[in-house]
Amino acid sequence: MIKILIVEDSAFMRKLLTDVFSAESDFSVLDTARNGKDAVEKVKRLKPDLVTMDVEMPVMDGLTALEMIMREVPTPVVMISSLTKSGAEATLRALELGAVDFVAKTSGPISSVTGIRAEIVKKCRAAVKANVAQLTKSHMITAPLQLIAANNNLAAAKPTVYPAGQPECVVAIGTSTGGPRALQEIITKLPGNLPCGVVVVQHMPPGFTKSLAERLNSLSSLTVKEAEQNDPIRPGVALVAPGDYHMTVESEGNRKIVKLSQKPPIGGHRPAVDPMMESVAKVYGGRAVGVILTGMGHDGAQGMKAIKKQGGYTVAEDQSTSVVFGMPKAAIELGIIDKVLPLPAIAPEIVKSLSK
Repeated sequence: MIKILIVEDSAFMRKLLTDVFSAESDFSVLDTARNGKDAVEKVKRLKPDLVTMDVEMPVMDGLTALEMIMREVPTPVVMISSLTKSGAEATLRALELGAVDFVAKTSGPISSVTGIRAEIVKKCRAAVKANVAQLTKSHMITAPLQLIAANNNLAAAKPTVYPAGQPECVVAIGTSTGGPRALQEIITKLPGNLPCGVVVVQHMPPGFTKSLAERLNSLSSLTVKEAEQNDPIRPGVALVAPGDYHMTVESEGNRKIVKLSQKPPIGGHRPAVDPMMESVAKVYGGRAVGVILTGMGHDGAQGMKAIKKQGGYTVAEDQSTSVVFGMPKAAIELGIIDKVLPLPAIAPEIVKSLSK
């Protein structure tokens, strides 16, 4: 039985969420709290298995409460967020502070929960199994790694290989639950003179991916942006798939560009990692590096297999640092991963693989 504490300042939302969990045989609502201060006290006293937390509340907001909980009584927390730009930014901050995941409320009071009931239950079930010890570690932003092969700077040498400014290689990254923190750890360590483009699929709804890209861009030597239709893949630029769109890579003349589509979700995901990585394998062959990070489910396993089959290099995050060891585990079990590494070792491995 999963014992849950619901933290919401709206009595209406508290009742709706209580009804959602009460309808499930494996959840038990221990109590509710109407503000962050109340929440911190109740988490200490009741020791719930899981907390759902609103972001905006009186007395003490959800971010302050989350920070105190993760510092004093580390507990899996799922944020309930609004679909606004400020809501997206606050949610990303919550994920940095140690929230496992979030669910975005749609507009309209009743539909806001009933329409996402399945998502709330699924994410809360996964969150209970999350690696909370990993979430309590702060991720320090460090200086980017230097990219040097023998005595040659690869970025300086690149134009003689690809005069049109097209990268000869690509790094494809896929992630889900726990991904924003993992991406921050990796992207901020990659040098701005990376000779490749980077393409990223993070399972997230619309709006949130833009805030994620902006946040990563502000912290990184790489240029990071939310992908737009026909964006070229360029050295030193990371493109993040926008929420609600699949992103694939195509050759167009001597250019390589991204294509966005709203084809049906794959395994419940749009964007999905598999089609992105499969397209990368097709276009780049052995010049692709595939990286699969923390996340629930198995999206990305087939895409990593495609990259490996075409002669690319494959890296998976290990269990010790994964918030949820689902997606990396699925890829590892296929026997197609070259290196299984803890999160801090992945950016150096990417740089090393490009220096060969």
